[in-house]
Amino acid sequence: MTAADTDRVIRATIHATWRIVQPRLIATLSRMLRDVPLAEELTQDALVAALEAWPISGVPDNPGAWLVTTAKRRALDHLRRGKMLAHKHDMLARDMLQEQDAVPDYDAALDDDIGDELLRLIFTACHPILSREARAALALRMICGLTTPEIARACLVPEATIAQRVLRAKRTLSESGLAYETPSGEALSERLASVLEVVYLIFNEGYLAARGEEWLRPQLCEEALRMGRVLVGLAPQEPEVHGLISLMELNASRMSSRTDANGDPILLMDQDRSLWDQLQIRRGLRSLDRACELGGSGGFYALQAAIVACHATADNAAATDWRRIAALYTELARLVRSPVIELNRAVAVGMAEGPQAGLDVVNAIADERALRAYHHLPAVRGDLLEKLGHYAEAHLAFEAAAQLATNERERALMKRRASAVALPGTAVAVPGNTS
Repeated sequence: MTAADTDRVIRATIHATWRIVQPRLIATLSRMLRDVPLAEELTQDALVAALEAWPISGVPDNPGAWLVTTAKRRALDHLRRGKMLAHKHDMLARDMLQEQDAVPDYDAALDDDIGDELLRLIFTACHPILSREARAALALRMICGLTTPEIARACLVPEATIAQRVLRAKRTLSESGLAYETPSGEALSERLASVLEVVYLIFNEGYLAARGEEWLRPQLCEEALRMGRVLVGLAPQEPEVHGLISLMELNASRMSSRTDANGDPILLMDQDRSLWDQLQIRRGLRSLDRACELGGSGGFYALQAAIVACHATADNAAATDWRRIAALYTELARLVRSPVIELNRAVAVGMAEGPQAGLDVVNAIADERALRAYHHLPAVRGDLLEKLGHYAEAHLAFEAAAQLATNERERALMKRRASAVALPGTAVAVPGNTS
């Protein structure tokens, strides 16, 4: 292996470890420092230290523990510089000594109503002093470790807008003197909608990664599910909490069937349904029933869960009730105006009423500014054009989708689709909301 190859392997290891450790490390430092922006800054310092040290000294035996220890040392130095009380120094130093050779037990319950460090961090980031958009952007940055371009893609807004939102949010948290806190009572309730949105976006990033070489980030899905279950315990009478956990459980039930042995995508219509997790499906359906019992059948998450339930309860792809799915998307579109919802509705309409009907929906939103860089728009358009026999136009649409895709697996899929479209009978399934 050449020196360049070794360097690439080390850097890949650093970033892989970082993606796993970062969210909980920020949460841990936030608890220590009572300052979320500072915690993120010191966590980034630990990443820089690894990038500088590991190519020289090699990857440590426990890379996660190395990052944790390095970040905590920086936090302890900051506390000492701030002339914190001696007993605080001793307590933190003892914690560090115990954690030199092992990653801490981050899941230990805290003495608060939430009992979950990551959720506590999200509740802090979702303080009402921040705008709704800023809350989501800041949490995605800290919890998912997403870059500005990735958050912009998730939110369908320009990168400059996201950069300003994150910057302003950090400045506001720092200047306001707000502590890293656990809200309760009404304060918890007024932040709940924003927290649900963040957990939903975390799950989505795990379910379909915005960037990188892998299509899935299962650890993010698992984190979102775990936090969703905690939220059900915190707010058992809130229908949208049950709607969100239902949506995540039902989608997660398909995880093992969504990629092949090489990690390449397998889309919904081609998945082996015997691999779907029936226990998760039952849990998801029970949560959906509970959301409906609480009067939330028309909620944002419950409606999406009902759509996924149509797939989960169909014996096979051909038995899917696409007319009901299209109707549910119509109801969802009335609740929230979103070009992405309309694009998903186009897929369902195309399946229920024919490709021309679906293409009509796509054409109606083709000029939406938010979809200009959204690769699913030309992907869906290409699929509908191919079904209509317009192969040359379909080829161009798939080429456009490949150019816009930021995930390597999706880009490769779109390129294969573009190549195959000129040879009817060898087509590859197209994504959309059907993965």
